[in-house]
Amino acid sequence: GHGSARQVALSPRSRSYGRSCVEPPSLFWQTPGRLTALGQRTPTARGAAKAYNITVRMYTVALLVQNEWKLSYVTPLYRFQYTKLKLYSRHLAAFILAEKQQGVAVEVGMEAGFRVTFSAVFGLAEKEEDAETVFIQIYSKPMFAADTPKMVWRGWLTCVNGDPEYLRSLPPDFVSLPLFCSNGSEYLTARVKSWFGRTFDCSFGSLCLSSATLNWLAALWTGCHPTCDIGYLKLYWSMPTQPTLDVEYTVNPHDAWELWNSICAQDGAEDMVSVEEVQRFMAGLETHLFRHFKIYLSAGSLVKVSTALGSAHQDGKIKIGSSDYITTLLTLLTECALLKTPV
Repeated sequence: GHGSARQVALSPRSRSYGRSCVEPPSLFWQTPGRLTALGQRTPTARGAAKAYNITVRMYTVALLVQNEWKLSYVTPLYRFQYTKLKLYSRHLAAFILAEKQQGVAVEVGMEAGFRVTFSAVFGLAEKEEDAETVFIQIYSKPMFAADTPKMVWRGWLTCVNGDPEYLRSLPPDFVSLPLFCSNGSEYLTARVKSWFGRTFDCSFGSLCLSSATLNWLAALWTGCHPTCDIGYLKLYWSMPTQPTLDVEYTVNPHDAWELWNSICAQDGAEDMVSVEEVQRFMAGLETHLFRHFKIYLSAGSLVKVSTALGSAHQDGKIKIGSSDYITTLLTLLTECALLKTPV
């Protein structure tokens, strides 16, 4: 019955991979000294989604929820110091204004200037090696003093459950915050990246999400359903037909959970999820659709996954719908960013 299925779910789950128990746990399963392998290695297993004490991070997470974020990866920052955030705020504001006065790119609007705030966001870092998240907000100062400043851009740099071996291997002057999320005009995003590049000798690149990453998110979010109702599981595929066919597939959350639970139950109740389980889960969903509509989803590519906990699109856009299980999402995105970062 459903009751017993739920009980299995609520007990902590992990998976074993035949790995030696003396090896340090690492998301990247690396051998010591194989730093250059970071870009080529994708983990075959990840921790199951875990919730946390929300009151600690309520304000933090409120900043991140309900906006759509465009993802980038960023190389480690040289001589970035948390004690200088006020100084960085002034420098970035001056830089944006100077660029605007030189007529670089397009006009943002009728501003007398910009006010920038940098703040350290505590509580998202999971490991000792993770650097604390940095949140940036840009306000336009209006031409007339009576008008209130308007928020025109926001963004953040984070590292959640970053690969400890890689982070420890960085020289002491470098801070790794590999995941950069922005919300606002492309013009301001470009100015912020340009200032960071000049100030901290780092570079940015766009972060697209592969079908494999979206599969992981679909599975990990579905696994949260018994403790935190995911509301729905929506999957969007793009099919290589002429003209292209877009398939939107909405799955009842309890049906998705039942499928996921039946796959996990085969491997014993543990707190890790393997790539094989994720693949079996997606294959189960695809088989169901084929039975009813005779569409081979595996011929197309998964472009978007959406639940009440959040959504993610292959072009590197995410929306965090709920503060629950945010760590699971950020761990996966940190990993994607580190895998893209040139070493």
